[in-house]
Amino acid sequence: MSSIKKFQVTFDCARPERVARFWCEVLGYEAPPPPEGFATWDAYNEAQPPEDRDAWFAASDPTGVGPRLYFQRVPEGKVVKNRVHLDVRVGTGLVGEERLAVLEAECTRLLALGAVRVQLLKADGVNESCIVMQDVEGNEFCLD
Repeated sequence: MSSIKKFQVTFDCARPERVARFWCEVLGYEAPPPPEGFATWDAYNEAQPPEDRDAWFAASDPTGVGPRLYFQRVPEGKVVKNRVHLDVRVGTGLVGEERLAVLEAECTRLLALGAVRVQLLKADGVNESCIVMQDVEGNEFCLD
């Protein structure tokens, strides 16, 4: 019998720390302390050659349950729709107007952090309502 494997979710992005800090706010994750020998991430980045500054950042679930999120700088911008996306589960177990109210409240909170609302997908008899959104660099995710 095989064991369940831990995994991390990796985001390709232009500004890793900015995107990571957005997701920390969305999910209640924490940024790691700066590397040993540095008081801040800014101090660490300043000590790197220009091409290596802000090359990566990470975020972790403080409870240790959720996967680690890793953000890496890539030279190319986002071109097409994500093939994989996160569903932020804020409406689990709720239906109808109660679910919509919770989704809308979370959407409002995330808009203030720089997210973009794309579309409300209303319940269709098979799937419950969700809101399609984009993070600060245009990566799609759903409030579910």
